[in-house]
Amino acid sequence: MKKNVKVALIQTSPELFDRKATLEKVRNKVDETSAFSPGLILFPEAFVPAYPDGFTFGAPVGSRSEEGRELWLRYWENSVEIPGPDMDVLSKIARSSRAYLAIGVIEKEPVGKGSLYCTLLYFGPDGKLLGKHRKIKPTAGERIIWAEGDGSTLTTLRTKIGVIGGLICWENYMPLARYAMYQKGVNIYLAPTADQRDSWQATMRHIACEGRCFVLGCNQYITKDMYPRDLPGIEDLDKQPDVLSRGGTVVVDPFGKAIAGPLFDEEGIVYAELNMDVLIKAKMDFDPIGHYNRPDIFKYKARKQPPTIDC
Repeated sequence: MKKNVKVALIQTSPELFDRKATLEKVRNKVDETSAFSPGLILFPEAFVPAYPDGFTFGAPVGSRSEEGRELWLRYWENSVEIPGPDMDVLSKIARSSRAYLAIGVIEKEPVGKGSLYCTLLYFGPDGKLLGKHRKIKPTAGERIIWAEGDGSTLTTLRTKIGVIGGLICWENYMPLARYAMYQKGVNIYLAPTADQRDSWQATMRHIACEGRCFVLGCNQYITKDMYPRDLPGIEDLDKQPDVLSRGGTVVVDPFGKAIAGPLFDEEGIVYAELNMDVLIKAKMDFDPIGHYNRPDIFKYKARKQPPTIDC
């Protein structure tokens, strides 16, 4: 494992509800990081084609609207199919960057099934798709538009820059989901999100201390006027604040100290260099899967979780 690992976290907005334009923006933002030569690049949750903040999809309890179904159709049409040509685009971007690339997408199943998943994709520096994680518990209104993943995608990767893994947004509030990551020895814990609250910053610090790992929390910066005005149900946004997501992208070390960010109220790229020796120093007095574990008292195994992938 390398002693020092450079990371770049992209806090920006997608070209909302436009998959092709968003993929081009991904390419441009990755190109912006080239002078820093990061070993890992992280984008936010649901970046392609959007985290549809503020929309109801016409689905109050007990009824649905045709307008909401039209918005769902547009969302589905601009989501990503795996495998598919969009994967080829992302593969080329990762290969050109020579970095590990992790990006949140909305994954669609074929028409015969039709469900959408909030998914985190992992690409290697050679452009290979190394793994994916489907969000196992969408939160609140997300449950209308996204299906649940299962434990078979609790992905971890053993790479030359460390063991990479993570969870999406409020999955990080699920103690056993976190522990499933810790059990795999995660060094670089990814937490793409849509949560802009101050309490999320406390969560990032807590996970870093609890897991004795580096935590990378990455969010979008979204304003109301970024949405296309021709979207069905656009009036849902009338009562929303002008800034729908103010960001909060941050990098936290294994002692719970923010070493880069948090970045609020603007687009930008958060850069950091991780000193991997800190991982060992932090485990002198606390190791959740080592000397601070009590397997004689507690037993836990995540069902269906795949083995760590060597890559």
